[in-house]
Amino acid sequence: MTVVEPAVSAQRAPWAKNKILETANELFYGDGIRTVGVDRLISESAVTKATFYKHYGSKDRLIVQYVRYRDKSTRDRVHSVIDGSPQPETALRALMGQVTDEIAAPEFRGCAFLNAASEYPDPTHPVRLVVGEHRDWYTGVLTTLLSEMGHPMPGEAADELMLACDGARGGGYAGDPIAATTALGRVVDRVLSEAKK
Repeated sequence: MTVVEPAVSAQRAPWAKNKILETANELFYGDGIRTVGVDRLISESAVTKATFYKHYGSKDRLIVQYVRYRDKSTRDRVHSVIDGSPQPETALRALMGQVTDEIAAPEFRGCAFLNAASEYPDPTHPVRLVVGEHRDWYTGVLTTLLSEMGHPMPGEAADELMLACDGARGGGYAGDPIAATTALGRVVDRVLSEAKK
C-alpha cells in the first residue's frame, strides 16, 4: 500500500501561522509588545516576510491575536480545573493556586493582560477590548463559584479576589514573590471564610 504524503505547502501553512503566534507569545510577554519589531518576529519564527503578512497582515493584527491566544489558554486551564474539581471551593482554591504557581515560575513577567493594557492606553483599542472581555469573564467565573459556595456577596468578593490577584502578580514580579503569594493566600482564606458564616 502506498502512503501519500500531504503536500508540503498544505503542511507548512498552519505550521507557519502557529509558529509566528507562538513566537509572538514568547517575545511580547517576555520583552514587551511595542519593543518587538516585525523583523525580529519574522527572524525568530523562521518564516519569510511574505508568510508573516499572508497570515497576519500587520503587527497590530498579530498583537490582537496574541492577547486572544493568552485569553484562550487561560480559559482552557480554568475550565480544566473546574471540570476536575468536585466542589466550588476546591475549584476556587485550585484557580488561586494557578496564580501562585504562575508568580513562582522563573519566566514570570507579570500579568500578560495588564501588561498589554498598559501599552495601549486608549480604552477603545482592540487590545483593551480583549483584555476587558477576559477580565469580565474571569470575574464571572469567580462570582459563579462564590455564589455556589453560598457567599453573601459573590460579585463583590469576586472583585476583591481579582484585585488581590492583580496585586499579587504586580508585587510578585516587581518585589517579593513569596510575600505576594502569601498575602494573596490570606485574602483567599478570608473571602472563603465569609461564605461559611
